[in-house]
Amino acid sequence: MSHTSIRPRPSSFRRIPLAAPLRLARPSDMWFKPATSVVVATAIPNLVLYSLDRLDLVMYTMAGSLCALYGHNLPYARRAGTVVGVVLGMLAGLAVSLVTASLTGSTAVLIAVGALLAAGQKLLCDATRIGPPGPVIFTFVSSAALFSPQEMGQVPGHLALTLGAGAVSWLVTVAPALVRREGPERRATARALNAAAAYVAEPGHRTRRAAVAAVHAAWQTLLAAGRPTPVRTALERLVVHAETALTAHPGDTAADAGRLREWARQTRARGPVPTPPPAPGTAAEIFGVDAERTARRRVPGDGAVRALLHRLAPGSPLLPVAVRTLIGCALAGYICSAVGVGRPYWAIVTAASLYQANVMLSWNRTLQRTLGNLLGVLVFAAVLPAARMDPLALIGFCLLFGFAAEALITRNYWLGSVAVTPMALLVLEYAGSHPAGELIGDRILDTVIGAGVGFLAAVLVTNRRATGRVEQALADAEQARAHAVQTLAAPAPTHAALDAARRRLTGSLVELREAEDTAAGEWWQRALPQEAVLAAEQAGHRTLAATAKRLGTIAPAQENGAV
Repeated sequence: MSHTSIRPRPSSFRRIPLAAPLRLARPSDMWFKPATSVVVATAIPNLVLYSLDRLDLVMYTMAGSLCALYGHNLPYARRAGTVVGVVLGMLAGLAVSLVTASLTGSTAVLIAVGALLAAGQKLLCDATRIGPPGPVIFTFVSSAALFSPQEMGQVPGHLALTLGAGAVSWLVTVAPALVRREGPERRATARALNAAAAYVAEPGHRTRRAAVAAVHAAWQTLLAAGRPTPVRTALERLVVHAETALTAHPGDTAADAGRLREWARQTRARGPVPTPPPAPGTAAEIFGVDAERTARRRVPGDGAVRALLHRLAPGSPLLPVAVRTLIGCALAGYICSAVGVGRPYWAIVTAASLYQANVMLSWNRTLQRTLGNLLGVLVFAAVLPAARMDPLALIGFCLLFGFAAEALITRNYWLGSVAVTPMALLVLEYAGSHPAGELIGDRILDTVIGAGVGFLAAVLVTNRRATGRVEQALADAEQARAHAVQTLAAPAPTHAALDAARRRLTGSLVELREAEDTAAGEWWQRALPQEAVLAAEQAGHRTLAATAKRLGTIAPAQENGAV
């Protein structure tokens, strides 16, 4: 593709939004999953410690209980391994913190270790794409443990408590598989159908991008789900229909938004998966999925390891964000310590929570975190007298706020922070009462300093590699499209070759959109090739449509032997 006529828009300082970051969104379609999981995973060890009169150890079990927040968007086969990794990562960070706290009481050293841990946790979570809640939970636990009095002989026992609570979290997160084995796959398929319906109802570049991403995510979920079952095969057929809707013309039976939404509703419900008539290309598509699933089983984890190493390689756009985290957390901790705050880890956690994919998103999170924390401090002041009346009341409030945080945070981060803040402050009460005025004053000061210094670090530590990522993603997308065009032009392309080319192109377009969205919110960088990105997306979508149609023409020849 020639770029001689493309005039990239110069990068400029953007006007900072104030109202938009605070607007409420629709709740997530699965908010109740992490909300109920963390309540159950927290209640079990807390009640055990209550029966033993050792609520002072709650901090260590809570580290394991919070692992129940992860993996809910993954199929159970992948979720089981992911949550094990989360528990081990939590254990490793906590071990470093506890050992450090037992060896030194130097605030300067503790802040340095906390900042290094926060940067490492941010880098690894971004590289593995662990998903929400991301690194902030790891940083909260490891930073708090750094400033808890500790002796070396206590460390193994405290880590054992975390491991035991982590085992409970693992059981809680994978237990629903016994009731609804294909639940995550059904939700991903329903999202793809709804996104395709939105495109059919309102055709446009934005809705098509969203539909392509949703369909791609559905295929990735189905591939990661393990061996095919009758339900998964039915879901695959529905995803084929979602893809077909993206290539259909208005008036075609495939372009029926109402029917797609009805299938999405039935798929998400507890009843049987709908069984639509076969769409063109269904047999070839499912044959390709089975072939890809078989190839993945031959080298388990190899592709994931290579992808992780690639994201961590020198030159990765993730590295500047990790440097931001290191500098921002360290400065926030040292400044809070200098002004006399007794618990500078609050500032470290506040700064660490701000760093998103780019500066603009980090600003949004700064505003949301500050407002939510300040309102949350007021909630804490209101409930503290009642929470101190009885240990069971304290446990109940912590569980209530834990549930509320997950129920509200998908509406907007600041709303969830209103519940997270009192819960985090009440956790300190398990080890003994603290002066309320001191806790409230420290938290307000830490929030203001952590947010201000953290965002300043995001502005000053530039991420010029974000534009380079866009350019690389653009080149990859153009190569994938050229390969798909070459495959289409072959005299008799096989369905496997067409399917592989289509998947490669779809993945490259999703990566291109993610890279462009990230770079568009970054300051102090080269101009972005926005027109080239738009042209590549449009050409890629046209090629995807042609590939899908060609698959449909060869599907009948495969119906009797491929599936």
